[in-house]
Amino acid sequence: QVLLVESGGGLVQAGGSLRLSCTVSGGTFSTPIMGWFRQAPGKEREFVAAIRRFGVTTDYADSVKARFTISSDNVKNTVFLQMNSLKPEDTAVYYCSARGTAAWGGRSSSAYDYWGQGTQVTVSS
Repeated sequence: QVLLVESGGGLVQAGGSLRLSCTVSGGTFSTPIMGWFRQAPGKEREFVAAIRRFGVTTDYADSVKARFTISSDNVKNTVFLQMNSLKPEDTAVYYCSARGTAAWGGRSSSAYDYWGQGTQVTVSS
């Protein structure tokens, strides 16, 4: 049973930074690709970033590129999302996700098999 637990959300002023963490338990090698998605009130869940845990491949949504960085600590079984230069439009619930196969899944939420409970990020103007 794969379990994803996010932490690190909170309230920050525009221009500030936050680092989200996602700890994976129950399946280090069964979660080769990890992703972050977010969902703002009244909007659909959208892709933010993804990483291949045992490689160098990363992908970012255009809206966060150059501001957000996804990384993986495979010893600690934790994936991070460093968010800099935050904007009010980054306000959303952020979800950690994992794909159970090594094939790159793209940016669709349907490509991911496991999900965390979400953590709220609020950016004030």
